[in-house]
Amino acid sequence: MKKPKKLPKFKTLLREEIFWHKHDSADYIDWRKAKHIAFPNLKPSTKTISLRLPQDLLNEIKILANKEDVPYQSLMKMLLIRGIHVLRKY
Repeated sequence: MKKPKKLPKFKTLLREEIFWHKHDSADYIDWRKAKHIAFPNLKPSTKTISLRLPQDLLNEIKILANKEDVPYQSLMKMLLIRGIHVLRKY
């Protein structure tokens, strides 16, 4: 394996997310040196909410999630995070 490339510094989480969508981590990290770790006492830090959506919107989200092969609720969280990052720029 060749020497890993140097990781760039990211100004925002969104820029980092975009970077990793376009690049392979194997070019930047020597995974042979990685160690397995466990976090047995982690507790979910999520809060259950009720959100009313038009049925058509929910159907579109489910279709997109299916195309991306992710659960639709996970896709909704990703979209919310991206929206927050976009709004923070303004």
